[in-house]
Amino acid sequence: MKKIILMSFMLIATLTASAQKFALLDMEYIMKNIPAWERANEQINQTSKKWQAEVEALNNEAATLYKNYQNEAAFLSNEQKKSRQEAIMNKEKEAAELRKKYFGPEGELFKKRESLIAPIQEDIYNVVKEISLLRGYSLVLDRASDTAIIFGSPKIDISNEVLEKLGYGR
Repeated sequence: MKKIILMSFMLIATLTASAQKFALLDMEYIMKNIPAWERANEQINQTSKKWQAEVEALNNEAATLYKNYQNEAAFLSNEQKKSRQEAIMNKEKEAAELRKKYFGPEGELFKKRESLIAPIQEDIYNVVKEISLLRGYSLVLDRASDTAIIFGSPKIDISNEVLEKLGYGR
């Protein structure tokens, strides 16, 4: 903890010693005040729940097939056992593939999130860049995501200005 505090003071001292200007913003605050962000998140959550239900339905089918197999295994021939085992494995594989398709690293949920949220983030970035160039800020820190910021004066917080330029003024 002492190292983080010391590093923060060193960063601030370095920035102020070279007469550089900096600002803070709170991305969480900004996002909460943009209705399109809330709508995008709600749409992503609804889609995610729908897709999760599809995956769970396949997993439940596989579990039911397995339970039925266990109950009937004593009465099945070797060929029937093999056939049922293959059906269970195929259903489990189908569920795993669907999970990967929807929730994998480059799956449908990732693509949907990118298509809905990336434009909003780009707008915010452009406004922050515009304000920074206008005011001569060399550095803008996000107080919501940086744990090294212990205190930030409200005088250097540009969150409301960003919201105003985006058309969501207070």
